[in-house]
Amino acid sequence: MTFIRKALPAIVLVAIAFAASAADLVILHTNDTHSQIDPTDKGFGGVQRRKVFVDSVRAACPNVLLVDAGDAVQGTLFFTLYGGEVEMKVMNGLGYDLQILGNHDFDNGVDSMAHNVALSDAQWISTNYKFADPKVQRLFAPYKIYEMDGRKIAFIGLNVEPKGLIAEGNYDGVGYLDPVDAADATGWWLKNQLGADYVVALTHLGYDNQTNPSDVELVKSTKNVDIVLGGHSHTVIRPGSGDEWVKNAVGKPVLVTQNGKSGQYITEVTVNLDSLQLPPRYRQILLDSSYDRSYSDSLEAGIAPYRTGVDSLMSKVIGKSAVDLPADSPGLLNFVSDFCYDLGCRLAGRPVDLALMNSGSLRRGLGKGKITQGQIISMQPFTNHVLVMEIKGGDLIDAMNVYASRDGDGVSDQVRATFDPISHKVVDLTVGGKPVDPDKTYLLATIDYMAHGGDYMAPLTRGKIIATSPDIVYNDLIAYIKQLRHPINPSSSSRFVPTR
Repeated sequence: MTFIRKALPAIVLVAIAFAASAADLVILHTNDTHSQIDPTDKGFGGVQRRKVFVDSVRAACPNVLLVDAGDAVQGTLFFTLYGGEVEMKVMNGLGYDLQILGNHDFDNGVDSMAHNVALSDAQWISTNYKFADPKVQRLFAPYKIYEMDGRKIAFIGLNVEPKGLIAEGNYDGVGYLDPVDAADATGWWLKNQLGADYVVALTHLGYDNQTNPSDVELVKSTKNVDIVLGGHSHTVIRPGSGDEWVKNAVGKPVLVTQNGKSGQYITEVTVNLDSLQLPPRYRQILLDSSYDRSYSDSLEAGIAPYRTGVDSLMSKVIGKSAVDLPADSPGLLNFVSDFCYDLGCRLAGRPVDLALMNSGSLRRGLGKGKITQGQIISMQPFTNHVLVMEIKGGDLIDAMNVYASRDGDGVSDQVRATFDPISHKVVDLTVGGKPVDPDKTYLLATIDYMAHGGDYMAPLTRGKIIATSPDIVYNDLIAYIKQLRHPINPSSSSRFVPTR
């Protein structure tokens, strides 16, 4: 989900760079680009536009660093088909200086992650991940120090807690240190032992989420971090909103930035190297059609060999939708939850009681009209499987309370739930029109990612799995749509709603 922090007042973003002196450091920051090579369906972003802007800043400013705060991969067919090669080639072509890992870098396991990092020309840093495999560990530095105009500017990389978020087995051999502790200790070491004048944290923690130490908590709990360039929660933090300034443990305002997702925005942070006590200047640039004024043949040459496979899948029509179904719409979530229910019944050989499907598995929406095979894979690109489990009603209630902690999620048509938005607890839950009985055993259809505790659904791990689809979710969903005799037209009403 994308959260937008609105500017007060609105700020007009201009295309030209801040005037920078030789004593300025300009940091260009991206996050959660999620394999978005071309502009989004809304017409924003795209790597060609990103290159136009980056090149313009580099031409105007002597000290420029291009950095990424994780999840450069996963979300389009480029990753599904090619596993990250395209993204690494593109980021090499853009000349990234620093990168950190996001949770989706582990979607194909540690070996795949390490392969992609090895393809990259950037320096990768991680301050709070330790890898058991020495070959993997050597790919990462705990920090990076740049010397510019007599100043030492240090960067650290802080990564999200894998447990409960990354699929079990995909982060084997990854040791996790609390990012607040790692930032505090490493920041002190950099400043007091290595002579760093300034510490910038690249983070993939989320702006103010409740489930992990967030960027806000990081700043409030530390005193040696001067800027946070974040990712993970897909938050759009507008300059001038007030959300970009968080006071640290000693009361100093610290700049915190984030760019939403899919490469639609890029941020530009300018640090005065003559006087590091001055607040950094900050702006956020929407990469729209005004950046179509030039085109990089060399960048496209690296992408072109991969387009054939993508274009082939995007041209195969499998069905129709009667309505527009944005990625964050209740209608799309209802549709995939009901599909999960239908497949669960077939897997079990009898009716199941309900199905659960998380909104985080949906990365794209569906437009009204023709639906292609490629659109479905892009919509739900993960290599999950639908399964059926037996679960006690009490454990089901606990799982619904996890749903309530994030203000609801996907349930099939057999379910109606209300929750208190203050306590984030379920106050009413029915399945098949009847209140859930804590002692009754229910048949639940869901995906293996959640069944094994992913997306913080630990209560589901108490269930007993009785059947699993041999195919990947998107293949099952493609087959389901093909056999429909009518266009998709799901209910647009939420089934998991607040009490007020």
